[in-house]
Amino acid sequence: MRGRPALHPLHPLSAEEVQLAAAACRSHAARLQLPPLRYNTITLQEPPKQQLLAYESGQVLSLPRLAFCILQTPPEFAFYEALVDLRSHVSTSAVVSWVKLNGSQLDGQPLATPDDCLLAEAIARDDPQVQQMVAARGVSFSAVACDPWAIHACPDEWMGRRLMQVFMYYKDGPDDNEYAHPMDLCPVVDLNEKKVIHVDAYPTPPKIPLKKANYHRQLLDKPFRPPAKPLMITQPQGPSFKVNGHHITWQKWDFRIGFNGREGLVLYDIGYRDEDQGGRRRSVVHRASIVEMCVPYGDPRPPYNRKSALDAGDYGLGFAANSLELGCDCLGEVTYFDGVVSDAAGEPVIIKNAVCLHEEDHGLLWKHLDYRTGYAEVRRGRRLVVSFIMTAVNYEYCFYWYLYQDGTVGCDIKLTGILSTSLLSPDEKQPSHGTLVGAGVNAAHHQHLFSARLDLVVDDEQGGKDLVVCELNAQQQPTGPSNPAGNGFICQETELTTVHQAQRTAAPELNRVWRIKNPGKQHPHSGQPIAYHLYPAQGPCLLAQPDSAVAKRAFFTTKNLFVTPYQDGQLYPAGQYVFQSQNDTGLKQWTQEDRSLLGADPVLWYTFGVSKALLKPRHSVGLLGPLPSAGWQRHVCDSDCWHQAHHALPAVVVSARCSHALAATTSVCVHQKLSDLPCGTRGVIQYAVHVMLQVTHFVRPEDYPVMPCDQIGFLLKPVGFFVCNPAIDVPPEDPAHSAGDCCNAAGAAGSSKLPDVSSDIMSRL
Repeated sequence: MRGRPALHPLHPLSAEEVQLAAAACRSHAARLQLPPLRYNTITLQEPPKQQLLAYESGQVLSLPRLAFCILQTPPEFAFYEALVDLRSHVSTSAVVSWVKLNGSQLDGQPLATPDDCLLAEAIARDDPQVQQMVAARGVSFSAVACDPWAIHACPDEWMGRRLMQVFMYYKDGPDDNEYAHPMDLCPVVDLNEKKVIHVDAYPTPPKIPLKKANYHRQLLDKPFRPPAKPLMITQPQGPSFKVNGHHITWQKWDFRIGFNGREGLVLYDIGYRDEDQGGRRRSVVHRASIVEMCVPYGDPRPPYNRKSALDAGDYGLGFAANSLELGCDCLGEVTYFDGVVSDAAGEPVIIKNAVCLHEEDHGLLWKHLDYRTGYAEVRRGRRLVVSFIMTAVNYEYCFYWYLYQDGTVGCDIKLTGILSTSLLSPDEKQPSHGTLVGAGVNAAHHQHLFSARLDLVVDDEQGGKDLVVCELNAQQQPTGPSNPAGNGFICQETELTTVHQAQRTAAPELNRVWRIKNPGKQHPHSGQPIAYHLYPAQGPCLLAQPDSAVAKRAFFTTKNLFVTPYQDGQLYPAGQYVFQSQNDTGLKQWTQEDRSLLGADPVLWYTFGVSKALLKPRHSVGLLGPLPSAGWQRHVCDSDCWHQAHHALPAVVVSARCSHALAATTSVCVHQKLSDLPCGTRGVIQYAVHVMLQVTHFVRPEDYPVMPCDQIGFLLKPVGFFVCNPAIDVPPEDPAHSAGDCCNAAGAAGSSKLPDVSSDIMSRL
């Protein structure tokens, strides 16, 4: 379109724009006679949603391009928020807003940048008392590794400071796994005053575990297994996607990506070209990203009770992004996007290959075999993957957004890296809130809870303004005149029309999903509003008590779903500033008033995650005891039993309502015929019951010294959005693209004559 600027309004800041914004702030601060600036954040200030919609529709040709900057002037405990107009290219006059924030009056502070973390470690290392305490433990200071953490549940006497705590480990060489050698020392440092204000230590210097547990290829204590045969991922004709700047098109989809220091990867304006509507582009999602995560640890003893990271608000997912490498983090025909953030001096930091774009085979897309003719139609599926990986000290978090050929949007998060370890507390012989993964090496119980902010459109011309969020539950029908055989069940839909009504938890026993529907458009056959469903992951919400510090700081972790009316600037569920916060200044405040969600452009905040805890039953009542050699199962249940087949043991069924006589002691009811069990599984049943009692993902010795990937995610699937299966037009695979015989080649001609099925059956009888 004529008159359009070279950069889209959502294009991430370039390195040159970061420098321009920093220079503008520096000049403005000099005119105010401020001390030298320490730059915390320089990022794109996204235009308001209504302006973006007007731009996308062509009603306006350009929008202001602004940089949002967070600045510090240490040792002063204050912060500055500045907006810089990047179109002026005159640094002395480009600052259009400058606001000073008194740190003592804020509940929370700007995040700890990578430079802040390095500063915290340097302060701890330079402290004479810390050096003496390390020496008293028989360790050379040069062999100490330091993990800087934000301080959770900050004591009142430490408030009014910018603090970090530094957990210490012995590291016997540059590639040694320090988490096999935890120490008891934890200095607390003041970043503004650049000094240590406190050191946590056990009363008596403990013995440091020295047994090594390495994962580095040069330090493994066992040989590699024989390698698997090569598996080559090639696309001789190149990828199926096209990239123009940060705009991507693929298989009827198109969307835009962004990147910033706090969220990392952001997806904008996801739309689908629908051939059943004349090739019209139908917008599905306005904006989607992982906006926060919470990792609360369950050890109540100090200093470990101060471990609870809100990684996006404490450190920034994008600031900690990895530089990805072809063949390791991504496979196939890959396109990379650099990430641009800033350092404490206001200089750009370019993270090479921060975001990876590729497509991958996803197995069967759809199939049917006509048993009468023996003819099969099969389509293999592709999915487009946009991903980035960040390292939060010990853990790696791998974020994957998927687009599927059937109109589905998905998000998966893989967790790997290393468990954050500690010594046993002085009064412990066995950990009460953790698992021994090595001799004297404790890995505490903890959770990983992620918050996805989902601003959907679902083909609403006003950007999602009139969408309605509903809850769907499977409901049994009582046997009666309308259900004489007792086999009926229905899907019960409830509209969530107010903010308080829309605070929900997942319920797998009810097959609960959340529907985001557009009442202004109906499916031509069902007559129902077009919609997308949010299919939640399983797992508990926050396990800490409601009055705990983490519940007060991260209200979003207490429910799986919140829905709020759209408002510009409401991006982070725990608030703008969460580092060292005491209270939630995000969803907790935004949901105080029970506002209507009708006509309010609802935004979904979806919390999902995994828990890592020791495998322990809640009741020691001999859950199943020795299983009988034959016949029926034993029953242990109560009225709160829930219905779900454990993923590893599909033969085990847990009932939603149990009326057996042996009830009332535990929280699980197991129903199982021994004759249905596969050979060799009888001994697993008691373990399966323990798993269902905890409803958690368990820390295992196999998670150490480096953890195999755990995975969790969710899907957004079209429901009545399309006339029929939108992937029906995916063409068969070209036989030339397969190394072996292709099923489509064998059956491509179809069958012109139906076989005499009945004669064939009778002849075999």
